Amino acid sequence: MGNGLGAEVQVSPARTDLVVDVELDQESIQYRSAESEHERQVAIFDLLEGNSFQLTGAEGPYRLRLAIHENRLLFDVRTAKDGDKLRDIVLSLTPFRKVVKDYFMICESYYDAIKRLSPSQIEALDMGRRGLHNEGSELLRERLAGKIDVDHDTARRLFTLLCALHIRT
Repeated sequence: MGNGLGAEVQVSPARTDLVVDVELDQESIQYRSAESEHERQVAIFDLLEGNSFQLTGAEGPYRLRLAIHENRLLFDVRTAKDGDKLRDIVLSLTPFRKVVKDYFMICESYYDAIKRLSPSQIEALDMGRRGLHNEGSELLRERLAGKIDVDHDTARRLFTLLCALHIRT
């Protein structure tokens, strides 16, 4: 597994509640626009820079691989030290369908607006985009409850990665 960014994350020996390596299943990524690739890279970087991720019943730090298979999101969680599998967490994507669709629509409008609208119009779209992102993040936290405990910022970054995997041409 690797983050694909060419950077190693230094782990404090006392921290056991974090992800130190993230990999996205490349077969799950169907479409790569410049904007989506940039968001994916930023989300991975931000996630590795600061996260709170605790797999129920197993101490970290962790390596995480995310994939989509048969309309399900797979969290492949492994030990950071030697890559031994700890657990697969599988979530149905059905509950995320509407918020992801709405998020993609407003993101398209936002990227289009940057090119031609006034700052106040762009700000309104950005507020809507952030609101949908928060909604998706909270839904992800709820769906992970009892399996993986994540804080708000980690959930936001994971939701961005879910969206990156969910894009279809």
